[in-house]
Amino acid sequence: MDAETAINVNAVLLEALIRLSVNLVALIIIIRFLYHRFQSKAEHKFSFFLMGIMIFTICILLKNVEIQMGMALGLFAIFSIVRFRTLNMTTKDMAYLFAVIGVSAINALFDFPNPVRGTIMVNAIVILAILILEISTQGENADGDRNSSKKGKKKGKKKDEKKSKKKKSDDSYQILYDQLKLLSPDKREDLIKDISERTGIKIDKIEIRRIDMVQGNAILKVFLQKGDREPENDNESPL
Repeated sequence: MDAETAINVNAVLLEALIRLSVNLVALIIIIRFLYHRFQSKAEHKFSFFLMGIMIFTICILLKNVEIQMGMALGLFAIFSIVRFRTLNMTTKDMAYLFAVIGVSAINALFDFPNPVRGTIMVNAIVILAILILEISTQGENADGDRNSSKKGKKKGKKKDEKKSKKKKSDDSYQILYDQLKLLSPDKREDLIKDISERTGIKIDKIEIRRIDMVQGNAILKVFLQKGDREPENDNESPL
């Protein structure tokens, strides 16, 4: 290897190291400070860092290969979507993932007139844009969280009301009763006492649903006293 070739190799390696350093700094700011600060999530940080480093490395290797920038980004998008589409990622998480992919590819492939100032300028623009968007949408996110909380409380209240109504309806059941002589209004107390003694359940009140004079029985709806245990099913119970 002659001296000129060695100088060119050293220059290429130095440029790659500079680009890598700038890319790492950009990833740290985007993932560690911005993403972690505003999203408060830790499960995707490792994946984002590794994705950015690998994309940068592959792009550096592809610089000497006849391949277009669009095709390279398409390959990276396919690689990321194949895996990350199976995860429950929010839209903002996907936006951060795309930012990591884009910044890493730009830092590796784009030929700036000045590699250091050019990469720093582009990365600063991306980081500043993310910061401005995060700050400007904080109020909207808070309103969305409050609305979601209110909706959740309303749903919980409606659910509690349904449970309460169901519980009230479960405190009564139907029975098949055979003593028609106790169904007259003036013997209501005797009717309640008779059913309570025969079932062992404290009865609060009774409604007559149907009387069968031929069979000599009636269908009654009995309401349990508060705190008394209800039967395991609501089927008609013969007495």
